[in-house]
Amino acid sequence: MSDFTRVASTSDIPDPGTMLVELEDRILVLVHVDGQYYCLDDVCTHDGGPLADGSLEGCELICPRHGARFDVKTGEPLSMPATEATGVHEVRVDGEELFVRIVET
Repeated sequence: MSDFTRVASTSDIPDPGTMLVELEDRILVLVHVDGQYYCLDDVCTHDGGPLADGSLEGCELICPRHGARFDVKTGEPLSMPATEATGVHEVRVDGEELFVRIVET
């Protein structure tokens, strides 16, 4: 398991909003919703599309390709055509800094 790594400042991501980051050779999407931060793999499990290019509705991140919805808290798919969860990683806020730890599944 990796250690926490600084990836952004809290001011870098509007609420609500998303931000693309790279960590340990992975492309991730940071999500800021209702004052909370989440981190997911930037990949739709339906066809590999980039979730960061999608839209955010509440705690749902919507893939821009075919409209699959993912819960930003759990990575679980909420609608077809996705049927598998996308990876979710730990986020820690320290002051105004955001740290992420990769969680291997």
